[in-house]
Amino acid sequence: MVLVLVDPETPVMTVVRIAAAGLALLLAAACTAPTPPRSQAASTTAGMVCAPPQSPPGAETATTIDTIEQAYFCILGNYYSGATLDARLLLAAGFVALTQELNRNGRDLPEATMPALTADRKADWTAFETAYRKISDQVPDLRDKLAVVTLEAMVARLGDNHARWAHQPERPLDYYDGDGYGLGLEANVSATQVNDDPGVALPPLFVTTVEGGAAQAAGLRPGDLIESINGSAPFVDGKAGPAIAALYPAYPDARPVRLRLLRQATGRRWSVTLKPGLYPRDLASLQVVRSKLLDDDVAYVRMTGFSADSANRVLRAISRLRTGRTLAGVVLDLRGNGGGSPVEAIRLLSAFVHGKVTAYQCTVDGKCETGWTDDTVELLGLPLVVLTDRDCASACEHFSSAVKDLRIGQLVGTRTAGVISGPSQPYLLRNNTLLSFPAKHHLGPNREVIDRIGVPPDHHVPLTPKDAAAGRDPALAKALTLLQK
Repeated sequence: MVLVLVDPETPVMTVVRIAAAGLALLLAAACTAPTPPRSQAASTTAGMVCAPPQSPPGAETATTIDTIEQAYFCILGNYYSGATLDARLLLAAGFVALTQELNRNGRDLPEATMPALTADRKADWTAFETAYRKISDQVPDLRDKLAVVTLEAMVARLGDNHARWAHQPERPLDYYDGDGYGLGLEANVSATQVNDDPGVALPPLFVTTVEGGAAQAAGLRPGDLIESINGSAPFVDGKAGPAIAALYPAYPDARPVRLRLLRQATGRRWSVTLKPGLYPRDLASLQVVRSKLLDDDVAYVRMTGFSADSANRVLRAISRLRTGRTLAGVVLDLRGNGGGSPVEAIRLLSAFVHGKVTAYQCTVDGKCETGWTDDTVELLGLPLVVLTDRDCASACEHFSSAVKDLRIGQLVGTRTAGVISGPSQPYLLRNNTLLSFPAKHHLGPNREVIDRIGVPPDHHVPLTPKDAAAGRDPALAKALTLLQK
C-alpha cells in the first residue's frame, strides 16, 4: 500500500493508496536520483536491457519467464551485493513459490522438481528456465500467476526493505479526494509494522486513533484494547500474529472484521463487526507539515514525510512561529514519518548544524560516499527535540541518527523502524513494471548500521492504552519538559 501526501498549501488534498501510485513515485525518484555509473546503470542479457526509466512506463503487460530473467540478471548486475550474491538463493526462492502456487491450485506436477544448480549464474538460469517452462506449459491457465509469485519471491529473498517490485494488483482501490479506506481506526501496531517488520510490535494491541467509518459508527475509542481479531489473538507468545493485518484491509469489498474489545476504564467487554469501506478524512491530517505554538514559546512541527520541499516548509513554519517572540526551542514530531528524500533530510539537518557528516552510503566492498550538511542553509540556533516511533523509517532514520550522533538535539519516544537499507534506484522491466533496490547501503554518521536495528531514543517514552484513552501524549510532555529546563 502506498500513501501519497500532497503539498499542504495546495487547496485540495488528495490521498491515493493504489499500487499504480507506487509506480509513479518510483518513477519520480528515478527522475531526481543521480544516474549510477555506466557499469551500474545497465545490465544486458539475451538482448534485454535493465536501466532506469527515462519516461513514464506504458500499460503493464503480462509477467513472463522473460520478465523474470531480466529481473534476475538486473539484480545480479546492479543490486548492492549483486556481485557477491549466491544467485542460487534467488532461484530456489522462486521455485519454492512456484511449487506452492501449484499446490494451492490443486495442480501439483511430478515434473515440478528443482534442477541441480552449480553456482554458474548463467548455466543455473538456463536450468531453471528449462524446468520452469516445462512446468508452466502444462498449466497454461496458471502461467501468469506462476510468473508473478516466482518474481515476487525472488525479490523478497533479498531480504532488503528497500527492494520492491511495483506490480499493479489485479483489483486496485478507487480513492477520492480526502477519502480513507478501511475500518476507520489506527492501532499502536501500524500497517507498516505488520507488512514490513511485525517482530518490532509489542503487546497489548490497542486503538490509538478513530478516524471515522465503521470504527466511529461502532463507538470505538482510543485506548480500547483489541483482545481478538476474527477469533484469533493478536499476539502469540508475545509476538505479533498474522491476525493484526485484518485491521488494515487493502482491497475493496474486503471481508468484515470481528473484534473483541476491552475498555479498561469501565471494564466493559464486547464484540463488534466492522465492515471496511470509504470514509471522509480530516483534510488537515493529510498535510505533510503542520505547525503550532506550544506554551507560548515552543514551535511544534509535525512532519509526516520527507517529500519535495518539505524541509523548506518546516523552516518556513518555524520562522512564522518565531515572528515577534523568542522561542525556547523546536519540537519536531516525526512519529509515523515513513521517509522520502535523503536530500530533504540533509537540508533540514543543516538548519541545526554545519560542517558535519550526516551519513555514509557504502558499496558491498566497503567503499563509502560521504554525505555532508548543506552549509548554505541558515542555522536556526534553537534547541531541538525530535519525537520518534517505530514508524519513523528510511529518511526519517537518516535524520534521527544524525541528530543523535551529532548531538544537535534529543530523541524522545521509542526506537525507530530500522528500515533504511539504502536509497533505492528503479529499473524498468520489459512488461512496464518497476523493479527497485539500493546499489549502496546506509551507515550513520558514526558509521553504525541502522538498518534492522533502528535508532534508540535518548528518552524512552512509549504510549500506553491509558494514555490513549485519556488523550495524553507523554512523549510530547517530556519534550516540553526538556526544552523548558
